[in-house]
Amino acid sequence: MRQLRPDSYQQELPDDFYIPIKLNTNNITALSPFLVPQTHLGSTTMFMSMAAFMLFLTIAGVPINLLTIICTFKYKKLRSHLNYILVNLAVANLLVCSLGSFTAFLSFYNMYFTMGPIACKIEGFTSALAGMVSLWSLAVVAFERYLVICKPISNLTFRSSHAIIGCVVTWVFALVASAPPLFGWSRYIPEGLQCSCGPDWYTTNNKFNNESYVMFLFVFCFGVPFSTIVTCYIRLLMTLRSVAKAQEQSATTQKAEREVTKMVVVMVMGFLACWLPYTSFALWVITHRGESFDLRLATIPNVFCKASTVYNPIIYVYMNKQFRSCMLKMVFCGKSPFGEEEDSSSQTTQVSSVSSSQVAPA
Repeated sequence: MRQLRPDSYQQELPDDFYIPIKLNTNNITALSPFLVPQTHLGSTTMFMSMAAFMLFLTIAGVPINLLTIICTFKYKKLRSHLNYILVNLAVANLLVCSLGSFTAFLSFYNMYFTMGPIACKIEGFTSALAGMVSLWSLAVVAFERYLVICKPISNLTFRSSHAIIGCVVTWVFALVASAPPLFGWSRYIPEGLQCSCGPDWYTTNNKFNNESYVMFLFVFCFGVPFSTIVTCYIRLLMTLRSVAKAQEQSATTQKAEREVTKMVVVMVMGFLACWLPYTSFALWVITHRGESFDLRLATIPNVFCKASTVYNPIIYVYMNKQFRSCMLKMVFCGKSPFGEEEDSSSQTTQVSSVSSSQVAPA
């Protein structure tokens, strides 16, 4: 085991790196997460369990998201404007899986962040960047569905170029939100069980203005995307509800409304499961300075965020019948094991099964 050298860590994290935790230690600068195992924060079983879960996210997330990207390039019929955004989401998820989850696996296995402060900054920035791209991509998907189905601009035709612009915007917004800690507005440090890195939301150093950065993230990276998602999907549901009511005898319209309602509920719940725990915990910490909390609980929100790299593709890609059919054909060498009932080049999601003229607002 490497010898404890507290001073070297205090150069990276100054004297105010103090976390009031419900454990038998008061200041974790005495036990650097870059130098020694953090067994004072949890049992070996806990660290090994987290390592196993992070390994699962890596093993499951990388193939799922890689398959999404490859499948889109392989099948021309999948290259629609909506699927471009889903591929953008898959690229961000792949980055989190291959770097964030795998790095966390190595750290949890060793029970401390073995790669040092510089790697911590890189891992924290990359995970934050990709995570925010994923978050903003969900908002772009909702906005795209709103434009296509509800037709708020009657003469607007949503094209692939619009989807590409939407993808670029997600990376620009994510860069704007994730870069400040590299330049002194907050910082990237170990969080939770000290085996993964993220923005500093729990220290009280006025030099880094952590509180203002957390509030910025809450408004810009949670409030705005969430309000966009909820507003767009509510408007979409209201539009389809009115169409279904006017066409009560149409089985297709009624089925489309049920499918859209189910997808909207799942999508919103997935978004909240990913980001609400992290956001809520960070806000609680900065608004309850001086109150003790358990660092083991601080790890849970980070786990939910990383787990989104697996369940987001399931929600946004595998609920798309056309995408699912093409993936099954690719995996099983050109033949779907579940028959050809879902394999239709003209079929998209149930969201699009009602024509735009039917759902255009009056």
